[in-house]
Amino acid sequence: MNDRARILVVAATARELATPDGWLVLQCGVGPVEAAARTAAAIAAWQPAAILHVGIAGARRARAFAPASLVIGSEARYCDSNVPAEWAPSMVSASPMLLHVVQHALPHAITLSIGTSARVGGTSHCDVEAMEGFGVLRAAQLAGVPAIEVRAISNDIEEADRARWHFDAAFAAITAVTPQLVHAVREALTDASAHA
Repeated sequence: MNDRARILVVAATARELATPDGWLVLQCGVGPVEAAARTAAAIAAWQPAAILHVGIAGARRARAFAPASLVIGSEARYCDSNVPAEWAPSMVSASPMLLHVVQHALPHAITLSIGTSARVGGTSHCDVEAMEGFGVLRAAQLAGVPAIEVRAISNDIEEADRARWHFDAAFAAITAVTPQLVHAVREALTDASAHA
């Protein structure tokens, strides 16, 4: 594998990870703390050229997303923190290069801010909610590694009955597009290194 095109795919659980085909995978665990710590350790060990963070997510009912809809994160917002930004950031933007590549690869996906909280329903001012995005993207940002978050919608955030969540459809959707996304990111990195 060309080190300049080494891709690390990160997800909270094994069900969100597609079978690797020439890329690295990390099951980072659930929640922002586990995600940040394990992603930072993986970056130090493997020195990836880019990180693709994938998984399932909830969305506000008012958005009326169909189950398994794909969302590209323009930024990850940490909704559990209320300290001033000069003490600790609460937002990390996706890599502009990766955002362009992923939007081109998934033209029907919607691009939005994705909120991160350690508890279901813990986000605010975001229409999409997950539990690891900020941790993964912040670890990548501190290491200087481009990163982006892509999610498949499994449920309405307001739906308390998890039996009504569409886990299987969301897992299938995110694992189905992962190879396509890795291929697109790898091509972009290879092209960039060839023209450097």
